[in-house]
Amino acid sequence: MTAKRKSKGAYMISAVAEMYGIHPQTLRLYEREGLLKPSRTEGNTRLYTEEDLQRLEFILSLARDLGVNIAGIAIILQMRERMEEMNRQMQEFVRFVQQEVANRVSHAQADASQGAIVPIRRPSIPAPATRDKKR
Repeated sequence: MTAKRKSKGAYMISAVAEMYGIHPQTLRLYEREGLLKPSRTEGNTRLYTEEDLQRLEFILSLARDLGVNIAGIAIILQMRERMEEMNRQMQEFVRFVQQEVANRVSHAQADASQGAIVPIRRPSIPAPATRDKKR
């Protein structure tokens, strides 16, 4: 379910409740349970951002469409956040490995004696010793 939104501003609790067809107490409950974290004005008025509204839409789809209770929603949101964090870390790791490989390849090309990503050390063969032959 997606409510129509006009701008990228912040919305007060009454506007959000009306947009989504829920009671303001439901939004307060979601906040108490830690599911939503709207910002506050100096007068302590809740302000919901676009990100808050996207999260609310996800919460409402879990509750309305799938019948998930508040405890289940909290667990799902935690798992989702952990997965997103793991995904960020994995992307960061992949970028690091790509950069490392690129650096090693460029160093290997710069130094013709190294033809691989891992440098190969070639053993040096000592020149045969010359003996003075007295006959």
